Amino acid sequence: MRPRSTSAANPSSTHIESCLSRSAEDVDIILTRLKGFKAFQRFHPSLLLQICSCAFYEYLGKVFRQGDIGTSWYAVLSGSLDVKVSETANHQDAVTICTLGIGTAFGESILDNTPRHATIVSRETSELLRIEQREFKSLWEKYSQCMAGLLAPPYGAMETGSNNDSDSCVVPSEKLQRGGKVMRNAILSRAPHMIRDRKYHLKTYRQCCVGTELVDWLVQQSPCVYTRSHAVGMWQVLLEEGVLNHVDQELGFQDKYLFYRFLDDEEEHTPLPSKEEKRESEEELPETILFLAQMGPDALLRMILCKPPGQRTGDDPEIIYDELLHIKALSHLSDTVKRELASVLIFESHAKAGTVLFNQGEEGTSWYIIQKGSVNVVIYGKGVVCTLHEGDDFGKLALVTDSPRAASIVLREDNCHFLRVDKEDFNRILRDVEANTVRLKEHEQAVLVLEKSPRASSLGNIRYTVLSGTPEKILDHLLETMRMDTHHSDPATCSVNDFVLMHCVFMPNIVCYIFNPVCTYHAVAPPGSEQERLEYAVTCKRRVLNLALRWAAVHTHHLQEEPAALIFLEELYGSVSNDSRILRALKDFVPDLEKVVKLQYQKVLTQFSNGDEKLVKTQPIRNCDDILLKVYCSDHTYTTIRVAVAATGSEVTSAVADKLASNDDLILVHLSSAGEKQMLKPNDVSVFSSLSINGRMFACPRDQLNALTPLPDQEGPSAGSMSSFQLMSSKDLAYQMTLYDWELFSCVHEHELLYHTFGRQSFRRTTANLDLFLRRFNQVQLWVVTEVCLCGQLSKRVQLLKKFIKIAAHCREFKNLNSFFAIIMGMSNPAVSRLTQTWEKLPSKFKKFYAEFESMMDPSRNHRAYRLTVTKIEPPIIPFMPLLLKDMTFSHEGNKTFIDNMVNFEKMRVIANTIRAVRHCRSQPFNPEVCQPNKNHAEVRGYVRKLCVIDKQRTLTTLSYRLEPRRT
Repeated sequence: MRPRSTSAANPSSTHIESCLSRSAEDVDIILTRLKGFKAFQRFHPSLLLQICSCAFYEYLGKVFRQGDIGTSWYAVLSGSLDVKVSETANHQDAVTICTLGIGTAFGESILDNTPRHATIVSRETSELLRIEQREFKSLWEKYSQCMAGLLAPPYGAMETGSNNDSDSCVVPSEKLQRGGKVMRNAILSRAPHMIRDRKYHLKTYRQCCVGTELVDWLVQQSPCVYTRSHAVGMWQVLLEEGVLNHVDQELGFQDKYLFYRFLDDEEEHTPLPSKEEKRESEEELPETILFLAQMGPDALLRMILCKPPGQRTGDDPEIIYDELLHIKALSHLSDTVKRELASVLIFESHAKAGTVLFNQGEEGTSWYIIQKGSVNVVIYGKGVVCTLHEGDDFGKLALVTDSPRAASIVLREDNCHFLRVDKEDFNRILRDVEANTVRLKEHEQAVLVLEKSPRASSLGNIRYTVLSGTPEKILDHLLETMRMDTHHSDPATCSVNDFVLMHCVFMPNIVCYIFNPVCTYHAVAPPGSEQERLEYAVTCKRRVLNLALRWAAVHTHHLQEEPAALIFLEELYGSVSNDSRILRALKDFVPDLEKVVKLQYQKVLTQFSNGDEKLVKTQPIRNCDDILLKVYCSDHTYTTIRVAVAATGSEVTSAVADKLASNDDLILVHLSSAGEKQMLKPNDVSVFSSLSINGRMFACPRDQLNALTPLPDQEGPSAGSMSSFQLMSSKDLAYQMTLYDWELFSCVHEHELLYHTFGRQSFRRTTANLDLFLRRFNQVQLWVVTEVCLCGQLSKRVQLLKKFIKIAAHCREFKNLNSFFAIIMGMSNPAVSRLTQTWEKLPSKFKKFYAEFESMMDPSRNHRAYRLTVTKIEPPIIPFMPLLLKDMTFSHEGNKTFIDNMVNFEKMRVIANTIRAVRHCRSQPFNPEVCQPNKNHAEVRGYVRKLCVIDKQRTLTTLSYRLEPRRT
């Protein structure tokens, strides 16, 4: 099947748009997306513009076969592809040598018309950027220096580089040198006693600071400095650059009574900064701290990894372990293996592009993970077969099979950093894993795989962690090892909670098993004395009741949607009530079980006519509720139908056909404001919740599909609402936004996160509450862009930016990180960020606030800045939900759900941990008294719940160019 190509300006369209027909707005939209990929960030702006003008969008299965003559160059925008190489002409013998991820490029053989060196096959639906041979050659002729990193150097004679390449004399970068001067001047201005001559062991150290004092001072200067270890990393940045030095030239900064000296104080009689220099430093200090705060975590990690493993102490292994949690190459490994790796990983860096890490045919001695930079995979006679980037790994195969290296690895860019595991440690970890793994078998088939925990239980017994197993055997093991006298944080208790939370993925019929009279509540005691039999029976019943109550607490109102669950709970309640008269140990369970059984939920009718929810939202939308849904016809008339929340596409079309008395075979279509049509499948569940902000639901015969056009009101507002909300207090707006966001967030059931991650179609369950919460994020983001782009007066636009920065600040104060991020992302939208005249007029104070807020959005090291912020906040918190969903998707797609026909329980545990983070955010109730409402709170409340936005990026970009045309 031939691949389908479309214009890069509009990836969702199904036709090929001529490159010549692209407008400036089209090019800007493509440019914005490409700048989000690391591979394109180093390209010259004029080269990027050329790529935006000639590239095509493509998604497909197989790109090309080894030996074919190439016609195009490709870059991966989403998804992943396998690189397969065959030593023979038979493609079935091809071996996968690596996987290409987002931002990787391939196909350079078109420059010299040589046959393709490898076969490329997509592992999943993948989006590619394609440049045809003629255009690529033209770009190469003009920008060969800039694009040299795409091609490998001539590998006639390659020499490997030494570990941890570095210049003998460190020359600080201009920015860090200035940063060190700013920090020194600020200390001399605010705490001059910190820099002075010091005596230690009869020796005088001139003009020094003490490590602990530097950390104390920095933590007090800015909320950007999250912890003492974060401050240590920030000082380490300056130490690595030689801007700050240990008096005995030690390479790691320590939070101890050790002496450090600024570079400016190395020379004797260095003059003190003048008043003007101190004033300038005071102005630059927030920006300098923000800059160092972004670099600090990486520097701290490098410093720890540079220590020999035997010298790592305190929090060092935990910091490395936290880093490993977010590396894709390690996502399939168990928690124990990751901790083992954290104790042996070694940091390795190389300064120059072209350095060879190892050559094809050499003995394998190490396994590498790319922490920063990229490398080319080179095979003799074939050249560069692929490029590996941050988070990818290589070199493991030679260690596992004890065979020579299958390819050479060459640095693709300067200053690459790696995490290295040497062969001896690698083999020891493999041996330890095997030695600590216990497999229980039935009929020669493994049914439960346990891993011996490195830490014994509180009673000194050996503790085992479930890795995988059949659902029944996992549950048997958890019930058998469940202790009734341990805290909820106990690992065994956590495993039970993980099972209860995740069972819908792999064991939906848990009720039948729990109430199996042979195995669980009514289990028959083994032979023994009467007392032993009684104790056995009581223990079994208490464990089952504990499990049942945990299960009911997780399901909450979902129980009312499962008749079998209600029958089970009523029968269990009857049994416990009877048994508790004889067995006093069961009495404590009766009241809790009674509350669950008697809890009633009323059916709700929700209006969802055009994608807007009602102003008053008092309880979650449930599967068994009904909705009133507006469905439009091709002539823009509409009908309102009443259907179940979980109604499928076919049920909605049937209801529409009945209402219209139509005999036509109708299809259901989601029509966006941009005119994009998405046909909904007959078995799609809860179709109403998939509507975009200004999207509408249409039903029509198939032959009318092309005639569908958006409604006039889908365009969004034609004038801004600044005159209304500019008079409202920024704090009141943030408060009412937080109230509404908390309301929506509280309605999201934990299982909706699972349905969203694993696919709600397979569960036939709605994710309506989650969809509404996610749509609110998009709505707030577009509200910011809409208001700015509809404001024609420059001075008022500046006022708008100030207003939004103030609202964002108050959202952060109220711990509403969802709206906080939405506002900041709205301000960074290309239609707003390109308004240079507007931003130039923004006061420097607000620019600094915005820079600080934007730093929290820094995606590096898997959004480390945001994660550190959250750890410092106490609940209630409204989290940045898209990132939590990304974490769950990462865990899901990077790990198999079943291994050898057994549930991969390690995967369930990782996903459950993310859901527990959501549970933690809601572990305390939101206090409405946190802000006293103003007299016009009803007006503010109504405004923030009915935001009118333009959700068409092309329209917003056009409006932006009208405000400030492109500068020639």
